[in-house]
Amino acid sequence: MTSIARRTFLVAVAVAPISRVAFAVDALPDSRFVGFAETVNDFEIQSGQLALTKSSSEPIRAYATRAIAEHTAIAQSMTRNRAEAGVSMAPDAEIRALADEAMARLNSLQGAEFDTAFANAQLRVQTVVVAQYGAYSQNGKSGPLRRYAQEALPKQEMFLEGAKKLGGTL
Repeated sequence: MTSIARRTFLVAVAVAPISRVAFAVDALPDSRFVGFAETVNDFEIQSGQLALTKSSSEPIRAYATRAIAEHTAIAQSMTRNRAEAGVSMAPDAEIRALADEAMARLNSLQGAEFDTAFANAQLRVQTVVVAQYGAYSQNGKSGPLRRYAQEALPKQEMFLEGAKKLGGTL
């Protein structure tokens, strides 16, 4: 997927009703997939930690606690599989921009506004994540990284479903 096509896709995901989004995504090249996965794991851990300090909503706090634990384990798995594959990390500018924008917004909010923004950010990010992990788990070039994507995909799908439910609890 070209940079312009990915950017268009990310904008479409951000504004479309999530339950109706259906799309096909090409698997990223190995080093960009590593950058993508590492950025997502960092975002999930950092946004989860922020939610634990800013939110009093039990569903948000429960999601955040689970996200921190699961994405810490997923990140460790990525490190092992990346080493086995011998693949370096190339930043993925689009997911980095999405994560940075979401973190900046979350840092600026409090209370119910924070909770809503957190739920929306999780939904946007996890929608992109599930699409890319699904594509890479089927068409990725590196065996160890493809195995990582296959193992992590069910957890990412669980987080997407959880993010959908978060929006309904606020």
